[in-house]
Amino acid sequence: MEEPVESLPFEKPKRLFGANNSASSLLIKSVDCHAGGEPARIVFSGVPKLPKSCSTALLKREHMMKHMDYIREILLQEPRGYPCQNVDYIFKAPADSPNQNVQYVIGEQNKIYPLMSGHNTICAATAVLECGVVAMEEPVTKFTMEAPAGPIEILAKCENGKAKSIALRNAPSFVEKLGVEVQVPHGIGTVKVDIAYGGMWYAVVDISQFKSFEHLNMELTTSNGAELCRVGEMIKVACREQFPVNHPTEDYPGVDILVFRGKAGEESDAHAKNTVVMSNCALDWGRPETWTAMLDRSPCGTGTCAVMAVMHARGELAVGEKFIHESIVGSKFTGTILEETTLEADGRVAIIPGIEGSACITQYSEIVVDPDDPFPVGFRVADIW
Repeated sequence: MEEPVESLPFEKPKRLFGANNSASSLLIKSVDCHAGGEPARIVFSGVPKLPKSCSTALLKREHMMKHMDYIREILLQEPRGYPCQNVDYIFKAPADSPNQNVQYVIGEQNKIYPLMSGHNTICAATAVLECGVVAMEEPVTKFTMEAPAGPIEILAKCENGKAKSIALRNAPSFVEKLGVEVQVPHGIGTVKVDIAYGGMWYAVVDISQFKSFEHLNMELTTSNGAELCRVGEMIKVACREQFPVNHPTEDYPGVDILVFRGKAGEESDAHAKNTVVMSNCALDWGRPETWTAMLDRSPCGTGTCAVMAVMHARGELAVGEKFIHESIVGSKFTGTILEETTLEADGRVAIIPGIEGSACITQYSEIVVDPDDPFPVGFRVADIW
């Protein structure tokens, strides 16, 4: 990459970015990353102080959902964000949690605050290491991040100050229902769906069943993204309406996300290909313009965990077996079922999945809200939302 030909001297406006920035009550400092193509904005500074009672990541999540969602709107909506942006708020772990280095809360579009997200965790772990929040040890750094889902163990391979890869040990993933038939209106028809939890509630849909749907093009390609979003969002909402689920120990209803799974290309070393359909607005069956969504650019960590839980339940993936999952843009995560377990709440079989991938830092930002800004918390326009 060539060096810039010219560099003009400039100063940040002191009224917004000065030590005593009186014009803006908010100054959020963040490092942006992407994992497998999907972005995440890692916030290190500027979030208003949370009550002392919010001692866990789960309690921080609940408080931010109820009282501080405007920050998510500022960071993720236009003009400061865009549909696929995510945010991860980093907090220092309490002194009485010596085995945990940091806590984090995940925010996504459509006011979704997942209990866990693989790509967000990979981005957050990369940022805390490369920015010195967690001390980096080469060639391997081990530490723990507390997500709302619970402690997430991290093993990072590091070289020359770079986190080359992040391997995470996820919270238990499990199947709720296999092979339910979802009736999707407006010409879609009957779709077979598996419902599984991998950190979010997934409708897991095998793309091969659409071969007989002559009226649909369901090819897993970037050029077919709009159709995958339209059909996927309709399936997801219909599934949530017809087969509502909730987490056995947390108030986390679903389904809230969908993964289409299919075969990898002949020249790929991946075992399977997928794309994950994420909501960016509230679907209204009476308004076709709301039958839309957005696609995860990454192979999706929690989606991979949900798929592995389904495969394990069907006897297709054994403990210790590697599972390379490819995204719609060709990036890859490697999943492994680390062990079987049972859920204390109801005794059902679950898996402890591991996900390995990498992230790259893309920018550093200082984000403010100018008091003269006509869009202080941003906006959404249905041309891309």
